[in-house]
Amino acid sequence: MSIPADASMPLEAAVTELSLAIGQLLRRLRAESNPDGLTWSQTVALARLEEIGPTTTADLARAESVKPQSMGATLAEMEREGLVERRPHPTDGRQVLFALTAAGVEAKRKRSAAKQKWLLSAMAALDPDEQRTLIAAAALVRRLSEAGTDGPDG
Repeated sequence: MSIPADASMPLEAAVTELSLAIGQLLRRLRAESNPDGLTWSQTVALARLEEIGPTTTADLARAESVKPQSMGATLAEMEREGLVERRPHPTDGRQVLFALTAAGVEAKRKRSAAKQKWLLSAMAALDPDEQRTLIAAAALVRRLSEAGTDGPDG
């Protein structure tokens, strides 16, 4: 199914089409940006650690809405692969922080570069009008993603 040029599609059908299209794009981006074969959980943990810096397993699990045991298993595997390292907690000797290693930073950089390369190539194959439409749509998709449960305006 594709969206008609006159956009007269009923809203329910448009929602379904948009949801399917975004899902396909996300799956493709994940596939194209995984040169090192990391799991989705590892990818998310890498991104979060890059964003917030060293943190505890529990805090990272809370941030990603997963159980601490699941995050602990993910971090343990990443530690074995040299992507994260343990550091002492600055104020609580009972806790440990996980931080990205140089290899973790590099893995995150490679993933971002691969994603950018694929998306740039895919967008370059569109005609200029399609590129402008997609760029304009990006702002609307961002607004949708930031919307509350009552709709785009919160």
